[in-house]
Amino acid sequence: MSTHDNKVQAYKQEIAHLEATLPEVVRAYHAFTGTCFHAGALDQKTKQLIALGIGLFANNEVCTLFHVREAKQKGASEAEIMEAVAVASAIGGGHVLSQGVTRVQRALSET
Repeated sequence: MSTHDNKVQAYKQEIAHLEATLPEVVRAYHAFTGTCFHAGALDQKTKQLIALGIGLFANNEVCTLFHVREAKQKGASEAEIMEAVAVASAIGGGHVLSQGVTRVQRALSET
């Protein structure tokens, strides 16, 4: 079993433990996320690529690993996956820059 599979499996085991304590919460979460990933105006591949970018931005390793696999299973090529990585990095850099030119400059002007 790969490191990828081990980490995703560990997450699934911990969700099972949570479900034993809070079954309605876990079922509601799975129902909600399952519905969100159904094809609609966006196809399932695109939704997985979006989720990958958000997982990267949030620095969530399990989500990153999971959504790479899901994107591939939904037909995403390696080039599409890496393009999603590039877009996420642009957003991450843009996030820091936008906050730097607003918050930091405001703080500098107030001191």
